[in-house]
Amino acid sequence: MKKVGVLALQGGFLEHIAALHRLGAGAFPVRLPKELKGLGGLVIPGGESTTIGKLMKEYHLEDELNRLIAEGVPVFGTCAGMVLLARKVSGMDLQPLGAMDIEVRRNAFGRQVDSFEADLEVPVLGQHPFHAVFIRAPLIERVGGSVEILASLPDGTPVAARENNLVATAFHPELTTDLRFHEYFLTIVDDKLKAKAA
Repeated sequence: MKKVGVLALQGGFLEHIAALHRLGAGAFPVRLPKELKGLGGLVIPGGESTTIGKLMKEYHLEDELNRLIAEGVPVFGTCAGMVLLARKVSGMDLQPLGAMDIEVRRNAFGRQVDSFEADLEVPVLGQHPFHAVFIRAPLIERVGGSVEILASLPDGTPVAARENNLVATAFHPELTTDLRFHEYFLTIVDDKLKAKAA
């Protein structure tokens, strides 16, 4: 069974754990640096990016997270998770992990009352659109040359991307019954584990 951690400092970690369990993955909450060891993959959930970032520092998780990412362990960041993975963030005092070559703007669509839903074309998930839930969502303002845009809003704004083993979405796939994004992430975990075993 694949061993996938979900960072459980704040935010929607329980929904991610439930989604991964439904797909047969061994998912569990991660709060301490020692719990990051031996993972096949990690999810950084949505929530309050500043709060999660401060708690990461407080619990001394940053160094271990950076080591994990440097080793190529797949990481999936949703909403606040995308913000924390980014190289640069506008509207945030705290330094993100800087792991993914994207620039992100926090709360780009407004406050909680400005939350919305949209059907997105996501070719890597197949022909059927993905119903995405945006809550105080960020957006991607710039992507580096090695970043693949997975989905955009109708106006062309990128809202999901992949760079090597890192996947990030501005929306919350864990809040729908459509498990295709989690399934996509688990295929990356599988590929990495197979390559490691070869």
